[in-house]
Amino acid sequence: MSALGVTVALLVWAAFLLLVSMWRQVHSSWNLPPGPFPLPIIGNLFQLELKNIPKSFTRLAQRFGPVFTLYVGSQRMVVMHGYKAVKEALLDYKDEFSGRGDLPAFHAHRDRGIIFNNGPTWKDIRRFSLTTLRNYGMGKEGNESRIQREAHFLLEALRKTQGQPFDPTFLIGCAPCNVIADILFRKHFDYNDEKFLRLMYLFNENFHLLSTPWLQLYNNFPSVLHYLPGSHRKVIKNVAEIKEYVSERVKEHHQSLDPNCPRDLTDCLLVEMEKEKHSAERLYTMDGITVTVADLFFAGTETTSTTLRYGLLILMKYPEIEEKLHEEIDRVIGPSRIPAIKDRQEMPYMDAVVHEIQRFITLVPSNLPHEATRDTIFRGYLIPKGTVVVPTLDSVLYDNQEFPDPEKFKPEHFLNENGKFKYSDYFKPFSTGKRVCAGEGLARMELFLLLCAILQHFNLKPLVDPKDIDLSPIHIGFG
Repeated sequence: MSALGVTVALLVWAAFLLLVSMWRQVHSSWNLPPGPFPLPIIGNLFQLELKNIPKSFTRLAQRFGPVFTLYVGSQRMVVMHGYKAVKEALLDYKDEFSGRGDLPAFHAHRDRGIIFNNGPTWKDIRRFSLTTLRNYGMGKEGNESRIQREAHFLLEALRKTQGQPFDPTFLIGCAPCNVIADILFRKHFDYNDEKFLRLMYLFNENFHLLSTPWLQLYNNFPSVLHYLPGSHRKVIKNVAEIKEYVSERVKEHHQSLDPNCPRDLTDCLLVEMEKEKHSAERLYTMDGITVTVADLFFAGTETTSTTLRYGLLILMKYPEIEEKLHEEIDRVIGPSRIPAIKDRQEMPYMDAVVHEIQRFITLVPSNLPHEATRDTIFRGYLIPKGTVVVPTLDSVLYDNQEFPDPEKFKPEHFLNENGKFKYSDYFKPFSTGKRVCAGEGLARMELFLLLCAILQHFNLKPLVDPKDIDLSPIHIGFG
């Protein structure tokens, strides 16, 4: 090697050591929770299995304890692992950790709406939306009749398959999508409506892509990866298309709005906008309302749809569990009466199966990222303002003390020795605290009523031997 080459190599090595030294100095300048040492630029990326983030978190928790620090790129995050740490973070520190961590793939919704809003409007918009859902005929009784009515359409669509094999991805999703569409727009789609199917395709594709390794990288290195080809472009494009559709519906509602007779949630939000149109500080805008409605449309469709599909797959793998459900449905409801929420009290096994489906699949294993709203001392550690906080839901739902053999699907996790339903405080699939899922009550009602209705009229038949059915998810990312 020439003298020039040696000199260049030494300079590069010296620069690298300087970067490491500076990074170590910055990293150790706070009393942060323990964690693996981060490398410059990439942080702890090598300690994460991007196809299975929860598995990586569990491994790191075994080494560093239930509260530990990670860097993904330059982004600092503190992970809460296990029931006690997660509950403490989300309930005892609900204000301090109520911020929403940044998700660049959803910057079109940033600081607006309910899910991705980290701005000053979030609390008021969330509070008003929840109150409206309860007060305008959209509460428990109104939602029950909506779901029962939609169950009729779903059963008719299933009968048209004439017992032949079919892909349930969108057919099953039509029911929860129509339920939330009725709440938001007073809209009911035909199950063959092309626009309807297109929207569900967009919801489903985004939900899948958000858990892929590429999106994990993009959300942490957006400035580097934004201009490269990749699935982040598809997510951003899908978000824009969904938002455009919702925007058109909001504009139509605005043109025909009667402030004295709101028809649905969209109307209620528009009425509030009209009330403050002469105010200097406006909480409600057309764009903000569009994002709020789009958030609810996406969350109210895809999470319930995915849970239902996954639940049916589980029951096909375990036909003995399905048979017990048929027996309970026949005994309590019979062959013709439409299932009702009141039946849940007399159907402990169905109730346990619905809960176990949600526990087992852990739809959002690492929760959506929270953010520290101010410098906070948590268990003796300083968590600086702006730190991403990750309360891992899978570590609660898979607690092996509360749920023996958590890797196995066992309705007995929610049954006592007398066969009665047994609630667990560890059951947190919707999270808890100030960022708890706004549609938790609706989703639980849909899962019970729709699953009852399907099994009341149909038997599930897989195309392969039940023991060959694979329940493993394709990707398990941060969400």
